[in-house]
Amino acid sequence: MALTLVAAAFLLPVAWAVLTSLRPYEETARRGYVSVPDTLTLDNYRTALQDGQLLPFFLNTVVIVVPALVVTLALASMAAFVLSRFSFRLNLPLLLLFTAGNLLPPQVIITPLVSIFRDVPLPDVLSSSGALFDSYWGVGLVHVGFQVGFCVFVLSSYMRTLPVELTEAARVDGAGVWRQYASVVLPLCRAPLAALATLQFTWMYNDFFWALVLMVTGDKRPITSALDNLRAGFFTDNNLVAAGAVLIALPTVVVFVVLQKQLVGGLTVGATKG
Repeated sequence: MALTLVAAAFLLPVAWAVLTSLRPYEETARRGYVSVPDTLTLDNYRTALQDGQLLPFFLNTVVIVVPALVVTLALASMAAFVLSRFSFRLNLPLLLLFTAGNLLPPQVIITPLVSIFRDVPLPDVLSSSGALFDSYWGVGLVHVGFQVGFCVFVLSSYMRTLPVELTEAARVDGAGVWRQYASVVLPLCRAPLAALATLQFTWMYNDFFWALVLMVTGDKRPITSALDNLRAGFFTDNNLVAAGAVLIALPTVVVFVVLQKQLVGGLTVGATKG
């Protein structure tokens, strides 16, 4: 019963937003938002797609999130492999360093990070601004920097549960370090990698803060910044904004629905071990 109430508390605002997005503005202006609807229409969604120009912003998000996600998981899996399979003096301090990076508030490094990104040049082919600042690469790099520590912590914890005999047998057969990582350990990490990919995609996709700080060109910003296009100078159609918010949230819902089995499996893997 308690879980049902908690679920209802979380779903009620979503259901209300969906209902609002399906109602004409004239009706809610006349009768209020807390009322039984007379008309349900998809006109707000059509207007949001056309007037809000959401599709180009979706493409911007893909350009930022997909490379950042791939690089984050690749770097994290390699670092986790080293930290979990090799014993050396800086093993534990490095793991603590990766973990402590998740505790750093992003706001405290805004000023130095913007200054650094303005001074780091990029070819015109990669950035129209000629620098990391106001570029897709800059936002993606920040995502990698802030998310890789969490992924290293999760993956290294999981890799430590894998039998050492697997890599020892591979080493006896002549496999080098890279072969042990790519052919032995990595295929066994599909479940945690799928779970991390789902979580990281959601976190990177929903980012608004870094895109707002590191990008000044509005056409480059990701989809989370596109809702502002649906607001007029002195008037806001909340029904239209609700439709835009639902459209923007839809990809994350689809990812969770498609990968929910892998997500739950990755989060619970090893929970009953030993």
